Amino acid sequence: MFIERITDGMKEVFKEIPFGIDHTLKVLQNAEDIMEGENIGEEERELISIVAILHDVGAVEAQKKYGSIDGGYQEREGPAAAREILQKAGYSKNIERICFIIGNHHTPSKIDGIDFQIQWEADLLENLTAMDINKQQQEIKKCIEQNFKTSTGKRIAYNRFVLE
Repeated sequence: MFIERITDGMKEVFKEIPFGIDHTLKVLQNAEDIMEGENIGEEERELISIVAILHDVGAVEAQKKYGSIDGGYQEREGPAAAREILQKAGYSKNIERICFIIGNHHTPSKIDGIDFQIQWEADLLENLTAMDINKQQQEIKKCIEQNFKTSTGKRIAYNRFVLE
C-alpha cells in the first residue's frame, strides 16, 4: 500500500522526465533481486525499497536550482523531496534513515549498513549499463571488485557485465 503511494509520488516528480521513472524502477528491481539473494527481512526490505524508489527524487529540484543533476546537488535536494513524498503517502517509519541514504547516495564513503550497501549496488548495476561491455572489461571488473560487497550483487554484476 505505502510502496504504491510512494511510487506514485516519485512518478509525479519525474512526470516530465520519463527516463527518471525508468531508471528508478530498474534500480528497484535490482534492489529486490539483491534483497532476495541476501535474505533481507520484511522491515528492512520495505526501507530499502523506499530508498530505491526515492533515491533520485532530488534530481528535478537540482536541475531547477543549479542547472545540473550532478550527484552532489541530488544529495542536497533529495531528502526534502523524499520527506514530502513520504508525508503525502502517510508513511512515517525510518524517515531519518531513508533521508540519510538519499542524502548520501552518491558518496560511497558514507555507506554504513546493508540497507545503504544494497541501494549503492542496485543503482550501480543500472549505471554500469552505460559502459561499453566489449571495450571496458577491465574497468568494469575493477568497479565490481571495489564497490560490490554483497555476494548477490557481485554475482549479478559479473553475470551481466563480465564476458568471460
